[in-house]
Amino acid sequence: MVVDLGYGDAGKGTVVDWLCATRPVHTVVRFNGGAQAAHNVVLRDGRHHTFAQFGAGTFRPGVRTHLSRHMVVDPLALAAEADHLAAVGVPDALDRLTVDGEALLATPYHRAANRARELARGADRHGSCGLGVGETVAYGLAHPAEAPRVADCRSPELLRRRLTALRDRLTAELGPLDAPPVADCLPAYRAFAERVAIVDRSWLAGALRSGPCVFEGAQGVLLDEWHGFHPYTTWSTTTYTNAESLLNEAGLAGTATRIGVLRTVTTRHGPGPLVTEDPALPLADRHNSTNPWQGRFRFGHFDAVAHAYALRVAGGVDGLALTHLDLVGRGLDLRICRRYDNLDRLLPGPPGDLDRQAALTARLLRARPIYDDSPPTDWPQAVAEALDTPVLLTSHGPTAEEKEGPPINAWCRGRAPY
Repeated sequence: MVVDLGYGDAGKGTVVDWLCATRPVHTVVRFNGGAQAAHNVVLRDGRHHTFAQFGAGTFRPGVRTHLSRHMVVDPLALAAEADHLAAVGVPDALDRLTVDGEALLATPYHRAANRARELARGADRHGSCGLGVGETVAYGLAHPAEAPRVADCRSPELLRRRLTALRDRLTAELGPLDAPPVADCLPAYRAFAERVAIVDRSWLAGALRSGPCVFEGAQGVLLDEWHGFHPYTTWSTTTYTNAESLLNEAGLAGTATRIGVLRTVTTRHGPGPLVTEDPALPLADRHNSTNPWQGRFRFGHFDAVAHAYALRVAGGVDGLALTHLDLVGRGLDLRICRRYDNLDRLLPGPPGDLDRQAALTARLLRARPIYDDSPPTDWPQAVAEALDTPVLLTSHGPTAEEKEGPPINAWCRGRAPY
């Protein structure tokens, strides 16, 4: 199970690709988020793809993708992603895809409503990706019996009724939406249902017993819907919780190895707390640029306080994957922050207490970092000591060949005590 212990963008995709390149993986299981994910994988021959809904092991022949019921599935974005994969040498991505029929269906109406709400916030924007994932989840919570789901794509009249009700409700609330008529959407969803294997939840139990599987998380624990720094969060559970529930249903609870991904600098896309942010760092990320919806991609020094909080929220890990170690060799003055002024650690609260999380956010926006006196000479060792957790995979570049790690059984050494 691969989860980001930051604000996202730490390198989950490249870690999943390495796992699929170094062992016979049967299926990559996506267990949260939706089309807003952006997991970049680069091959040694230069081919590159930003994985959104397909699993980041799809470059590896035979590796399947399963979109679980915890995913928000956008068939229109999925088709575009499949087209790009075909263009970079993976023509059978859709053949290797299964989708749980219970998963919520993201539509152009959700996307238009998401963007309208974000624009209305003005200077108080949350940094949404603008793809309607949160809007889809919110509508599903408000109207669980009527929310469009993947299985509805096999029943055109049912889907027509649900899309019409969705459009009418959102239009009544927000005014006219920048989205096509329902009749124009239906053929694409019908084509999706004819092309993709839509399955029930029992399919995954069989896959888990057919060979090794990798659970690929999206976004980061510090953006978690309940434990992130409200309101700069996602409408998604970004911890291991969903993956554990899927394993439990299959009778395999507690059998997976937990990998937490971090990078040598702590980053954030868009507004919200980033205590160690340092605009003087001469850094850029070619795969994460400023965009109109999320805003600026920000860089900071390694924030051990925030990452230790993420470990506590997640319930600990078996090992860490530390990426972007190639930055260390550039002679940059990169430091580790082990405490803030007047604050040594952050403690999780009960899930659902958003007032508490908002108060924590306000405190973090005022916090100031205290750094180690000098940069570490051995980054993996320093991170392991700062978080009391072993670093078992290191990455010095984007390709699988630029990673070093032990056989998978060496990861199972007992969870860090958080």
